[in-house]
Amino acid sequence: MGEVLGLGITHYPNLAFKVNLAGRINLLLRDPALPERLRSPENWPPPMREQWANDEGHAHSAAHRQAMIDEFRKARHELDAFQPDFIVLWGDDQYENFQEDCVPAFSVLAYDSAEAQPWLPEHARGPNSWDEPDGQLFTIKGSRAYGKFVASALLAQGFDIAYGYKPLHAPGLGHAFVNSVLYLDWDRQGFPYPLVPIAVNSYGRTLVGSGGKPLMPSEAKAIEWDFDPPGPQPWRCFQLGAAVARAAAESPWKIALIASSSWSHSFLVPKHALMYPDVEADRRFYEALVEGDWEVWRHTSIEEAEDRGHQELLNWFCLAGAMAELDRKPDYSVFLESWITNSDKVFAVFRPSPKS
Repeated sequence: MGEVLGLGITHYPNLAFKVNLAGRINLLLRDPALPERLRSPENWPPPMREQWANDEGHAHSAAHRQAMIDEFRKARHELDAFQPDFIVLWGDDQYENFQEDCVPAFSVLAYDSAEAQPWLPEHARGPNSWDEPDGQLFTIKGSRAYGKFVASALLAQGFDIAYGYKPLHAPGLGHAFVNSVLYLDWDRQGFPYPLVPIAVNSYGRTLVGSGGKPLMPSEAKAIEWDFDPPGPQPWRCFQLGAAVARAAAESPWKIALIASSSWSHSFLVPKHALMYPDVEADRRFYEALVEGDWEVWRHTSIEEAEDRGHQELLNWFCLAGAMAELDRKPDYSVFLESWITNSDKVFAVFRPSPKS
């Protein structure tokens, strides 16, 4: 019988660069479509004002950055202690491989390997956090064989899953997967574990219209939205995670199941003028996660997720379904609240059950 480790992480893009993580707030304040009342911090939620302080969020940015780095080191320690045969990683595709020619709800990326050059000038947001050269090439280990196992197991359980052996458009993997590996290897000790990504169409209705890019209020207002079909229902993500967990538990391997995303994204929350995340909803789902109250997760609709800016949380719905199937609660978790860096971040560890 297989052994399963569960991890929840983020792939927050700005962590890869030496920038003020709260820099988007100044862009918002200059955006003509931002509601006038929100131009004054006096009208912001008190925790948001406190984090912005009198230094435009620099102190919060530095503390938030270090907290994420510390959590990635803890997650890597859990991985190394477990020594998985391979990793299944749920992440969103932001118009990287899911484009007009094919947009599945989910796709198993059964690549033997993938290459990435994230520091090229067209991708960079500033100096990278490791001072690596612009042309630094990373090779991420995959496995067609393990990918075929995952896709076959899902098909056998009634999931009409898509799969691929090579990218459709991007030169390698989408940033959700590349960043996850770069961050789990924060201290650059190498990353030997084969990766089987499962890409989720988290952005659904706005995937093509936005080109997968975060929008400012004026950009969102300017688009004459011709909405695409929605992303998969959160409850279906939950079911898919449970199916992967069953296959992993019945396999002969040690498998790490990882969900990668920040939680509510401010640029996905129109009710907050795209300025700050739905922290209240994040807290509610986090409390349910800690308690193993999986009914809160099991019965969420896509409309509810979209209202809360929880599109990328669909990745975590897959992990939640897996851990519910295995009757697990987190052995360790932390909620990193942040009103001014676009999103709250959550890290969680679900260790394997002791063998009888």
